[in-house]
Amino acid sequence: MADDNVPSIDYNEHKSTFDSFVAVTKWSTIACAVVLILMAVFLV
Repeated sequence: MADDNVPSIDYNEHKSTFDSFVAVTKWSTIACAVVLILMAVFLV
């Protein structure tokens, strides 16, 4: 069957990569919010 050739997944590496992705996304969102707030304060 085709299921015999399924590669094994390193779940610890997968979790580490996902956690890093979530952290970068979180900090990018926070940085964008800070920039928008500073623009609203100093440019309006």
